[in-house]
Amino acid sequence: MRRGNLDDIDENTPILSIAAAAELAGMHPQTLRQYDRIGLVEPKRTAGNTRRYSLRDVAQLREVQALSAEGVSLEGIRRVLTLQNENTRLKKRVRELEEQLEQFESESRRVFAAGERGVTSIRFGSRPSKSNAIVVWRKQR
Repeated sequence: MRRGNLDDIDENTPILSIAAAAELAGMHPQTLRQYDRIGLVEPKRTAGNTRRYSLRDVAQLREVQALSAEGVSLEGIRRVLTLQNENTRLKKRVRELEEQLEQFESESRRVFAAGERGVTSIRFGSRPSKSNAIVVWRKQR
């Protein structure tokens, strides 16, 4: 793990030992090990293979605990967490694409194509190189 200053630490920074994460989540460390084995939480590992948890991992462990208390099976919890993580990733990607679109709009370009490489501007009257790209055209005012 690289050493940095406190400004480098966010909710995804793996800084907590298993004992600290277990205490914050209100669980026994052995429960965290079990959840790691079945894939409910995936802590990072140090060079010595020690688990390190982030604050996001602790929040996810609390979510596991809440769902379990409601009677959801561990497999059901795993599926819920997978969908939540995918949803978070997709929302982040949408924000990135919206920012790219705003940047292109501010440059007064009128035709865009969105594909695997993100949003790109294309010349008016031309087609994107990929046939599966979505093209947005705005009429000039």
